[in-house]
Amino acid sequence: MSKLFTENVIAILWDFDCTLIPGYMQDPLFERYRVDAQEFWRQVRSQAEQHQQNGIQVLKELIYLNQILSYVKAGRFHDLNNQRLKELGQGINFYEGLPDFLGEIKQRVNHADKQAAKITVEHYVLSSGLRKMIEGSAIAQYLDGIWACEFVESKQAPHVLEKIVYVIDHTTKTRAVFEINKGANVDPDIDVNATMPEDERRVPIQQMIYVGDGPSDVPVFSVINERKGHTLAVYNPRSDKAYKQAYQLNEEKRVNHYAKAVFTTDSEAGSWLLHTVDKLAEQIRERHQREVKEQVGKPLEHTHDHNR
Repeated sequence: MSKLFTENVIAILWDFDCTLIPGYMQDPLFERYRVDAQEFWRQVRSQAEQHQQNGIQVLKELIYLNQILSYVKAGRFHDLNNQRLKELGQGINFYEGLPDFLGEIKQRVNHADKQAAKITVEHYVLSSGLRKMIEGSAIAQYLDGIWACEFVESKQAPHVLEKIVYVIDHTTKTRAVFEINKGANVDPDIDVNATMPEDERRVPIQQMIYVGDGPSDVPVFSVINERKGHTLAVYNPRSDKAYKQAYQLNEEKRVNHYAKAVFTTDSEAGSWLLHTVDKLAEQIRERHQREVKEQVGKPLEHTHDHNR
């Protein structure tokens, strides 16, 4: 029986805020509507603290999304819809080397000795930010999938954001890992909770690389590390706090490596990623060669019967 998937994909999973960009993707949103970002986040923290004091469990991502909706209703984000979010995504500024570096990694395995195994590199974003803004950003052209928060719009004019329909936080990111692992993101008939043999999964976790920046990435770091995948913590070169955070993740062995968030072929982060992709591609190629030999078998040889 042929396998469901050929396991020839290398998947690079990216956190977004403070990993691909120096700050937070919502900044262009606040700038357009002249909203004080610090005040917005202060209100979010205050609400979370108040709920916790009242004994209510809190999902902070849901609170900030509801805060956006409250600003829409109050007229502070007076015409905010999904198309506007996508347009605002064009204003997101990325770290040095991005988005081009993502394309360079994809091309890394296109040379001849990798083609027989049909090896590909796929990029995924796992973020508690806004999906439409990521879709509108310069990096979208290189992405094979996005897990992030989403709104639907009101049915009546002016069709502004009205309801939250999808939320992802630092723990539910791990579900996305298994959706990619099992191929549920490319085949809707696959239930991510269904049992699937390890050797039937589309992207073995050993062939995954997760790139993040801080404590919120620890659940995914843990899942990837436990299953012999690869993890990288990056930090803003201009932030001592960010450096200490990445350094601590490395000291606690929560990541395989840490480096400045500079993504060029000659930077430390870029070199580590390229080397890891090369290593994984070589392992896939060798496995492919073994499987071909096992399936084809040895050729028949002439026998020499001296008794004829």
